[in-house]
Amino acid sequence: MSKPALFDDGPFAPCPARFNMAAHTFAPAQDAPGRLALEVLGRPGKVLEHWSHGEMRDAVLRTAGGLAAHGLKQGDRVLLRVGNCSDFPILYFAAIAIGAVPVPTSALLTESEIAAILDDLEPALICLGDGLGLPETRIPTVAGTEIAALRMSAPAAFADTAADDPAFMVYTSGTGGRPKGVVHAHRAAWARRMMWRDWYGLEPDDRVLHAGAFNWTYTLGAALTDPWARGAAALIYTGTPDRHVWPDLAAAHRATIFAAVPGVYRQMLGDDAALAEGFRHLRHGLSAGEALPQKVAEAWTRATGKPIYEALGMSEVSTYISFCSNRPPRAGRAGYPQPGRRVAILAESDPTPVGRGEDGLLAVSNRDPGLMLGYWRRADETKAAFRGEWFLTGDRARMEEDGALVYLGRADDVMNAGGYRVSPAEVEHALLHHPGVAEAAVVEQPIREGVSIITAYYVPRGGEIAETELSAHCAETLARYKCPRAFRAVDTLPRGANGKILRRKLRQMETEWPPVSKSSPT
Repeated sequence: MSKPALFDDGPFAPCPARFNMAAHTFAPAQDAPGRLALEVLGRPGKVLEHWSHGEMRDAVLRTAGGLAAHGLKQGDRVLLRVGNCSDFPILYFAAIAIGAVPVPTSALLTESEIAAILDDLEPALICLGDGLGLPETRIPTVAGTEIAALRMSAPAAFADTAADDPAFMVYTSGTGGRPKGVVHAHRAAWARRMMWRDWYGLEPDDRVLHAGAFNWTYTLGAALTDPWARGAAALIYTGTPDRHVWPDLAAAHRATIFAAVPGVYRQMLGDDAALAEGFRHLRHGLSAGEALPQKVAEAWTRATGKPIYEALGMSEVSTYISFCSNRPPRAGRAGYPQPGRRVAILAESDPTPVGRGEDGLLAVSNRDPGLMLGYWRRADETKAAFRGEWFLTGDRARMEEDGALVYLGRADDVMNAGGYRVSPAEVEHALLHHPGVAEAAVVEQPIREGVSIITAYYVPRGGEIAETELSAHCAETLARYKCPRAFRAVDTLPRGANGKILRRKLRQMETEWPPVSKSSPT
C-alpha cells in the first residue's frame, strides 16, 4: 500500500497568545529605525517616496491615533479604497495596530462593485483616495487631505489583541459572482514566517521589488508585511508598467528579489541581454497567482541565470506550497508544502488521505496558524469548507512520493469529457508546449443540450495555427478524451485585476465566435 498523501512536518513554533500583527511587522524598526523600509518608484532611478523603518512605524502609529480619534475602535471594519501610494499600507497597518479590521480593495473596482461590498461589509469608516469614486452612502468617510492629516495625530499604542482576534479581511470571488469576505486573524502574520526561508529566502539586507499594486494581497504580504517584519526593504513601482521597465527598475534600485505573476515574466522575454543586465543584482524571482508555464520559467532563467521560485496559495491561507533554494523547481510540479504545514490530498467523499501518486482534493489542516477564521457572515459556507480537521482548498492535486505537489486545477473548473473528469491545467500544460502557443486556457463549452466539448483558447506567438496541427500536438501527450475538440485564437486571454484567467469570461465568449460545429464529438 502506498504511503498516505499527507505532509506533516510537525507543528510550527506557536504564535504568542497575545499578538498584534502590526506590532510584529514593525518590531525590527525598534532596533534599526534608520534602515530603508520603502521606496515608491516613479520610473527607473526616480524615487518618489523614501521611508525608513522608523519613519514608517511612526506614521502608522500616528495614523492609528487619527483613526481612533475618528471613533474607530477594536473590531470595527474600515474599507480602504485608496490608489497606488504609501497611504494604502499606512492606513492598513494603522487600523490593525488599534485592533480594527481593514478591508483592502482595488482601485479598479467600479462603484457598483464597491456598493455590493459595502452592503455586505457595513464598515464603520471608509478611507477614500484622490480621484476615486464612491456610491452614495452615509458611512463616515475620510478622504483626500484628511488622510494626510491623520499622520499629524498623537501616536496610538499597539492594541493588546489576541492571536485569534480578527486582523484584516479580503474579498474573493464567491459562488454566483458574489464577493465573499475572508476574515484573517492576527496570527496570519506569524504563519507567514514559514515563507521566509522556504519560499523567499528572505534576509534583512534584501531589497524586494514587487510588480503588483499596494492593494493586492500578494503585494501586501510578500512585498510589505514580510520584508518589514524581517527588517528588509520594499520597492514598489507606481508608474505605467511595460515589458522593459522591470529589468530597468531592478538594475537602478539593486533589487535582490523580484516578485510577479507569470504573465509579467512572459512579457519580459525577448531581449536576453537586457534581462541579464537588468537583474544582475537578483538572487531569484518569485511567482504566484497562477501556474507558471515551464517554458516561461526556463526562458527567463536562461536569460538571467537566476531561478524563479513558484508558490501556490489562496486568499484563505496565503501561500503554503512553494519551491525555494533548498528545494529547487521541478518541471510539472507546483512545489512542496512548507515545513511546519500539515497538508493532505483527500478522497472525493471523506476526510481520508488518498495514497501518494493518486489524484484528490488538496486540503490544509485547521491547525495551520495562517488559515482564515472564516467567511464573513457566511457561517454555512465556512462550515461547508471543512471536512473534519481539513479545510478544502477547492484545488485538485497529486502528492508524489517525495512530497512534491502536482497541481491539477480548481475542482470547480474540472471539465467533464464523455464522463471523464479532466483538469484544465493538464490540457493547458500540453498546449503550452507547442512552440506557436504563448498563452492558453481551456473550458468546457456546450454545443447542444446535454453535450459539451473541451474548447481551447490560445494566444499565438505568430499567426493562427491550424486546428489539425494543435489537435495532433495535444494527442501526443494527452488521452484522447482530454484533447480539445475546438481551438480559438485570441489576442489576449481575459484576466482579473490580480492577473488570473477569468474562465467564466471564456465560457461567455463563445457567443462572440462563429458557432462550434453541432456534430457530436467523436
